[in-house]
Amino acid sequence: MWDFSIGSALGMMGRTMPFIFLRIAVYFGITLGYILVTGAGAGVGYGIGGFGDEEFRATTTAWGGFAGFGMFGVVMYWAREYILYIVKAGHIAVLIELIDGKPMPQGRSQISHATAVVKERFPQASVLFAVDQLIKGVVRAISGLVRGVLTILPIPGAQQLSGILSAFLRVAVGFVDEVILAYAIRTKSDNAWMSAKEALVLYGQNYKTMLKNAAWLAIIVYGLGIVVFVLMLAPAALVVYLMPGAWAAGGVVFALLFAWSVKAALLEPFAITCMMQVYFKTIEGQQPNPEWEAKLEQMSGKFRKLKDRAFGHGSDTPADVDTPHPA
Repeated sequence: MWDFSIGSALGMMGRTMPFIFLRIAVYFGITLGYILVTGAGAGVGYGIGGFGDEEFRATTTAWGGFAGFGMFGVVMYWAREYILYIVKAGHIAVLIELIDGKPMPQGRSQISHATAVVKERFPQASVLFAVDQLIKGVVRAISGLVRGVLTILPIPGAQQLSGILSAFLRVAVGFVDEVILAYAIRTKSDNAWMSAKEALVLYGQNYKTMLKNAAWLAIIVYGLGIVVFVLMLAPAALVVYLMPGAWAAGGVVFALLFAWSVKAALLEPFAITCMMQVYFKTIEGQQPNPEWEAKLEQMSGKFRKLKDRAFGHGSDTPADVDTPHPA
């Protein structure tokens, strides 16, 4: 069915509990931030609405809530690369040590040790973020192979099935980019771009195994996420009730935020740990296949950009990545 060990993954998560607590603090803190700023915005809108009738007050309260939610969303957009750098990459660095059977250094906390490892591989958060964005683009291109094959098969309803599969693969490959980063950290190469290039070629030549396991993990993680969402509807509705004007849409929005925080803090590291097990076991003893490298170069412009960086061409800044980036 799948090639990862759930028990082993949970055991490694237990041994990296400082990072689990850090993830809980960060992601639940983000959710709390959304709630507080949205509530403050709704409160301001409610106060402004006092200058008009009830309909006007309801409108200004809703717009105030949306404005607060949007403002905090902008803050989190700019903070995303630092969360990747400190929280996600740091946790990956510790998990690699456990997968390789290495003891944690004495006298240093997991977080400080992992931070040092990540900074050694990626001196700047912006470089890690740029590598991650290129990796995501290449992984999407690889998953597109499956969709492409399906569309040319003489199967009734293949186009519709391809659309469903495409949506599912977008969810499934969300766990893969951090596994590629894990390879770059594990190899201890001075050239993170080259390590990422090699890791992507190895992923591509084993894409069937990787996508199969990613699909199973997507079912597990998002299935549990839906359960959390349903359970969080009641407390989220209570939060909205306590807000001025009882922002009606907030119940669903906050329940989604609670479910996202559980996914990011607990379910995502579980999925990544499982994928790391599969990836490193599958590629053991393998060398990057030149044919696959040529295939990736042909199908993905982001892979070509990554290869340029690997051989020292172009800029090492994220300006060349097709994603808005803070100055």
